[in-house]
Formats: sequence, C-alpha cells, structure tokens
Amino acid sequence: MAILVARAETSMNFGHSLRLAIATILVLSVAVIGPSAFATVTAGPSGTIAYAEAPGANPNFIFPYLGCAYSSVNNINQFQMLMFRPLYWFGLGGSAKFVPSLSPANRPVFTHDDRTVTITMKGWRFSDGQVVDARSVMFFLNMYKADPTAYCGYNAGYGIPGQVKSAAGHDNTVRINFTTSVNPNWLLGTYLSEITPMPDSWDRSSGSQASTCASGAYGAARTDSACNAVVTYLTKEGSTTSTFTGALWQGGVDGPWRLTSFDSAGDATFQPNTKYRGPQKAQVRFVKEVAYTTIQGEESALLNNGLSIGYIDPSVLTSSAPAPGMVGPNWVPLASHYSIVTGSAWSFNYAAYNFTSSDPNGAAVDQLYIRQALQYAVDQPSIIESADKGYGSAIDSPLPPSTPSTLSKPIANPYPFNFAAARTLLSAHGWTLVNNVQTCTDPGTGNGQCGANIAQGYQLSFNVVWPAGSTSLDQTLSSEIANWQSLGILITHSTDSFNNVISDCTGAKPFEICDWGYGWSYVPSGYPSGESLFLPGGDFNVGTYANGEMSSLIKGTIYGKSNLSAYATFATEQLPVLYQPQADSIVEVARTLKSSVGFTPNPLGDFMPEYFHY
Repeated sequence: MAILVARAETSMNFGHSLRLAIATILVLSVAVIGPSAFATVTAGPSGTIAYAEAPGANPNFIFPYLGCAYSSVNNINQFQMLMFRPLYWFGLGGSAKFVPSLSPANRPVFTHDDRTVTITMKGWRFSDGQVVDARSVMFFLNMYKADPTAYCGYNAGYGIPGQVKSAAGHDNTVRINFTTSVNPNWLLGTYLSEITPMPDSWDRSSGSQASTCASGAYGAARTDSACNAVVTYLTKEGSTTSTFTGALWQGGVDGPWRLTSFDSAGDATFQPNTKYRGPQKAQVRFVKEVAYTTIQGEESALLNNGLSIGYIDPSVLTSSAPAPGMVGPNWVPLASHYSIVTGSAWSFNYAAYNFTSSDPNGAAVDQLYIRQALQYAVDQPSIIESADKGYGSAIDSPLPPSTPSTLSKPIANPYPFNFAAARTLLSAHGWTLVNNVQTCTDPGTGNGQCGANIAQGYQLSFNVVWPAGSTSLDQTLSSEIANWQSLGILITHSTDSFNNVISDCTGAKPFEICDWGYGWSYVPSGYPSGESLFLPGGDFNVGTYANGEMSSLIKGTIYGKSNLSAYATFATEQLPVLYQPQADSIVEVARTLKSSVGFTPNPLGDFMPEYFHY
C-alpha cells in the first residue's frame, strides 16, 4: 500500500489507486511526533495529551482492512495502529526502520531460496483474552485472498496474494510459500508489514452470525465465500462511526491504547490498554485527538495553550530555518509555551510527465535532454526558502529523504539548478531562440538534432496543470514557469480543484506536466520500491512511463536481492518525473510534555503517545 499525497495550505495526503474512484480520496494529516528510542517510566499514568488532527482529516474508518477511499495516515498510523498492531512495525523517532520489538511476531524467516517465509507469533493477547496467534494472521490472509481489491495495498500479480502458492497456520506459526523467489526486504516492508492480525470475534457475516473466514483453508472456495461476507459486514461497520467504541471493535485491541469515546466531529479519546503485551506501556491517563476544520482553528487552539501537540503553516513564521534540518525562531505568540520540531515525510515530491501524447509536445517530453533542461531550471533551494521558510527537502530521486542506508546508498543529484546547463542542452540538440522562443532548427534523430517526431520550426511548449488554493504550490509553479519561460519555452497553465486535476492527470491527460501538490507517500509501506509508479501497468503510473532497464531494476528490488541503490540512481538520471521540492511538517510541542528519549518527527506519521508523559 502507498498513498498519493496532495499539498494545500497545510500539507495533506490522499489515498491512492487507479483501480478505484480516485475522486473519493480523503484527507490525511502530516507527520507527527515519535520517540527516538525506548524508555520506561514506572509511575502510573496521569495527565492528558491533546493532539491535533489535521484540518478536515478526522478518522472515519476503524476496520484495518481498508479500501483506497479510506487509506490514509489519519485512519491508519494515527488511529487504528494505536489499537490494532500490524504484524511487523516500522518507524520510531526520525527513522522508518523495522522495529522488531514493537511487532507482535518475531522476525520472519526466509528459506528455500526466499520462496518460503515462516512467521512465529510472540503470544500477545487481544483485549477479549484471545491469543494473537497463527489463526489471527490467517484471518487477514484469507480475506486478502478472497477479496484483494477491497484492500488498498493490492498490486495485481505481485507479492501477497498475487504470488502466494499456499499459506497455512497452526498454533503460533504461519508459513507462506511463493511461486517465485522474493526479496525479503520488499516482502517485509511492502506486504508483511501491512498484515493486521484479527480476533475471532470479528469473524462474522452479521451482528448475530459467526463465520469461518479465520479458520478456513487458504484459497478454498468455501473460505472465499465466508470471507467475502465478512469483508462486506465489517466494511459497513468499519465506516459507521457510532460503532467505534462498541464491543465489536474494542474486543480486538492488542495495542497500547483503547478507544473510549468518539463523536460525530471526529474527536477521539483513548485510554491505556492494561492488557497490552508490548515493551512500552502508556504513561498518561488520556490521549485526546482533537478535530479541526481549518488550520486557523488549530492555530487558535495553540494560541490558547489548548493542545499538547499541533502544527502550524510556515506562513506565520517571521524567520526561516537557519539551515536544512535545523529550526529557527518559533512563532512569537507560541514561543513561551511551545517548541518547534520538524522533519521530512516518508514520501517524495514530483510532478508527472505525460508520455502518452502523440503531438509534438508529447514528443518533447520523450526526449531525456529536454527533461534534463526542465529539471536544471527548477531552483529547489530558493523555492524551499521562499515558499516553506526553509523547512523542506530538495528531491532528486524517488526515495524519501529519510531512506535508511540499509536500503540505499545516498544518491547524488546530477541536475542541480543550473540555467547555463539548461540552455546548453537545448542549443546542443538543434534548438535556436527565434523571437525569444526555443524553435527546432535541426530536426531529426541524429546526434545534435531535436529528436523523433519534432518537426522543423516547432516551438517548444508545455501545458502545466495544478490544483488551486495553495499559496505555496502557486509560488512553486510560478517560480518554475518563470524560469522555463526565461529559457524560451512557451508555457500554458491552468488550475482547478484537486479532484478535477487528478481526474485530468489520470484520465484524458490534457497536459504535459501535472502537479497535484505533494507527490507520493509510501506510507504505510516500509520499502520504497517503484513498481506502482514506474512499471508499465503500475497502479499509479500516471504518465504511463515505460523503460525496459527501469523495469528490470525495479524487479531486481522485489524478486532478487538488490537493494534500492541502482534503481534509485537510474530514476534520478532518467527523470521519469519532474522532481519537486518537498515541504517538511512544522510541529509544535508543549514545553510541559516530557520524554526521556526526546522528540523527533516520525517520517511514517506514526503517532506513539505511549512514549510521552508530563
């Protein structure tokens, strides 16, 4: 599973998939506070943490087998995962790394040339007393096999269930056999980490009718039929907010928190789950997630000291960050009560090129040297300084800025801002400024010529589209357009609602460059591979990019033993997308909130209030 991200006045994320109606996507919140290490406080829980939900991003789905209309950080990382722990946990502090100690299963064991994975459970318990065992895992796997399109993590033909030959569980052990060798890092981060063990009490097709989805044989017709009915029932109940604090959902809690109240606005109150078997117990008595409809409402609550954790728009800051990764002076009215922390998200920002158009504009996009010239003219450091007050990251590859070195070496940027290099590329490939417009004067496919399907006298031009309503996004595109026009490239542009822009960019494609605002988030996957984005037929290959070497490198990261370095280097050099600067979240933390391990924004957006106290 991964998440398409949009950026508005407050950074917001959106669920993805071309399989389902993209217009149904929902708002997410930005990255939030997480600890940087483990700690134990022996005093009994006391106090209340008040945490701000992003404006319009209140949780609205509780069943942890969710379609793309509900696949969002505000539903998953900052709501469901407080109660329902995934099989394998990723993210702690400023890292997106795998954390075995926070996982209800021991490390997976791969055998038979990585065609078999064996999972052994630790024996945690749900709040109703049932052991979190093999059947709890098979419950999820059986549903996934029966109705994979109901889950947003599904990529047809890949991983689970696409390449599963057989699966079975007994007592505390689950064994999954695959039709081919798989890369252990890919399977762990992309598929095993998204399995949520589920209790028998959820195995029902109605409020009064128990079912056999959890106990059925994997892939059997009877199991599929039972699971389909269960998915239908639990999906309906999962979107009915009045059920959230009822016995159905609260009996299946195996995380450190249980939900004790939830209102129609999306305000949620959690209390400690005293039966939690994990390593870090709750240290406060209540956690309140507070709903807002606007960023101004949230900022007003911060001004009144009404929040423990919240965030602000960079426009309120009068001073920029002194350097990348550092924080500058806080917003003056908050400075005496709050401290700023900031960090990058598990995402990368980009705009899509349209590789499907047969007109000369599309032919120009096909030329790598033209994409290089466009990238050279993007002044990412200046945009971050002006639009984001210095709180951002320059993006030049499809890997998140916080990608661990175990997954990829650092990738060098071959196209830093360089106007001269952009001009030289165009003039060296048959373009001449005629009346200040780049015009093809040497057509053809030879060295130094304009390239295939670009005729004599063609004027280099592109249509750019993006959503209206974001000052920072307007500033970003305006800066880029001004630079491209200075090169002699003709630019037309238009703005529309976010939903209409996405519809345009994934449908009729009346564009050469489409920027919906903030690119792509890999959340909740811990492995940022490129099959969804850059393989032909990938479920979010918006521009229909296709390149044989790219496909081979991606498949090496998911079937072979390759890490992500070669793939990311190729994607950096080949520019399948226009890389864009990425804003960081700016989080305010009450000075009275304590943690013996410090405060660091978590790139995956994991909210882990069990590590905080007063």
